[in-house]
Amino acid sequence: MAEVIFYERPVPLNRAEHKDLRLKAMPNLKFAMNTHSVPLTGAEFGIAARDLLIVFAGTEMSNAGPIALLGLRENENLFVDAEGQWAPNVYIPGFIRRYPFVLAEKPADQEGEDFTVFLDEHYEGFNNVDGERLFKEDGSDTELLTNAVNFLGEFQQNITRTRYFMQQLVKHDLLEPRNVQLQKGGQDGRSINLAGLFVVNEEKLRALDEKVTHEFLRDGVLGWVYAHLLSLANVDRLAQRLDARERAEAAAGTTTN
Repeated sequence: MAEVIFYERPVPLNRAEHKDLRLKAMPNLKFAMNTHSVPLTGAEFGIAARDLLIVFAGTEMSNAGPIALLGLRENENLFVDAEGQWAPNVYIPGFIRRYPFVLAEKPADQEGEDFTVFLDEHYEGFNNVDGERLFKEDGSDTELLTNAVNFLGEFQQNITRTRYFMQQLVKHDLLEPRNVQLQKGGQDGRSINLAGLFVVNEEKLRALDEKVTHEFLRDGVLGWVYAHLLSLANVDRLAQRLDARERAEAAAGTTTN
């Protein structure tokens, strides 16, 4: 199963095995504390660009995909504090909000729907006593499960649209490599360098012919591109978050790295 970070024990949702399963709302996002980036769909760019740095990551341009960069050190999310609380008034990516459920594509040789709903049995909110049931007594879906599955379906549709978006960027050679480099002050004078990232080249974007530009505008590609470009200024805010955390660590006499 692809893209299953956070999921420690993903299993297919089963009406028989999970007939008594309940989901208790947890007051934190501790499961997301140790990830410094998550995939992002293009449909989220507009609202995410207010708060998050949106770049494209991959081993090469042809397989790059959009991510929200959440931290500048490995295994650290600068938007989640020690209690697991997400930073107030900051957008939470759909990739995180869909947890503890996920859609997984079925193997080609299996019949039925193309995707199967999985859940993370390790999630601390699951139990058979407290919280809302996933299934009613008659075995039908509760409103909780219906809403969760609908969100997964919408998220999957946005993934498909995002793949088309990326195909257009690659087709028209609009991506260029970009390293995120930050020079840290202090006695060690260390630097942070994040490689393997790509951004849209604005000069190539402006050089597109009228026909392609119109297609980009019609298909929503152009709006997503400019949301991405506007988000790049958020690297400074991300660096400020790191500075604040390092000062707190120094004051407490601890360090995470």
